Amino acid sequence: MTRRTTIQTTTESTTEAAAGTTAESRIDSARQFMEGTARLLERRRLEVFLDGAPVEPVLTALRAYRNPDGGFGHALEPDVCCPGSQPSAALSALDVLAESGATDDPMVTATADWVAAIARPDGGVPQVLPSALGHPHTPWMEPRDESGFLTFALAGRLHQLGVEHPWLDVATAWSWQELESQKGAGGYSVVFGLQFLDAVPDPDRAAAAVDRLRPLIRPDGTVPIPGGIEGEHVKPLALSPRPDTPSRALFTPAQIDADLDRLESEQLDDGGWDFDFLHWMPAQSAAWRGIVTLGALHILREHGRL
Repeated sequence: MTRRTTIQTTTESTTEAAAGTTAESRIDSARQFMEGTARLLERRRLEVFLDGAPVEPVLTALRAYRNPDGGFGHALEPDVCCPGSQPSAALSALDVLAESGATDDPMVTATADWVAAIARPDGGVPQVLPSALGHPHTPWMEPRDESGFLTFALAGRLHQLGVEHPWLDVATAWSWQELESQKGAGGYSVVFGLQFLDAVPDPDRAAAAVDRLRPLIRPDGTVPIPGGIEGEHVKPLALSPRPDTPSRALFTPAQIDADLDRLESEQLDDGGWDFDFLHWMPAQSAAWRGIVTLGALHILREHGRL
């Protein structure tokens, strides 16, 4: 699932942070952007985040993407627009459930059951299922008959949600083996591997595994993406979005502060943030911009910048 991409921003970035943007004006402009552009799901999530609104409308919006097999599809993950259930959509659903604190919602266990049903014998999960074929999907979302790095993130989310499930035990063993052998390490394997290590309830082993990933982090705190556009990389706050997690050991306070400054400066004139991979079709672009804008607000608040 390498991102062979062309960056096509919809508006020019602004340096409003340097000009003295306040947290209140940042939030107001982001809210205006979300109300005019984002999907209903992200608008409902924003209401919970900013206004303390009830969680149930978020879960109701999430259920619209659910399929009878217990998985999720219908472009919940905007890069795969097939109706059928997909692993990336299951991860997106677990993201929403974890963010909402909906640990007891039946969708959590049902999603784990669905993932177990499509997992390979080794416990790993393919990146994309064949049901994507014949439907709009980005070039990197092609089915492959192999276990992939989404396994790390799916296992991490289930650990974060406090799930006990037979598949999670197998997937956790798979993840440890992959991370400790560093097979296929690099790029998004690092991104999703760190998500697993930040959530797995084994802090000493996680800290050792994080340290083994250190050689893959460049001096500026970024990880290059093989197969992406020239110079494509993942930045520190995408690798370690939350303070006081095992992944944060990979970065100096100065690197995190500099990346927070960068994130603040990238709020655009329309109030939203953009993403730096292929703007492939209008609906996908609008959906991703809503997702990344909400994510930027979460990161800034986590670090006392909002």
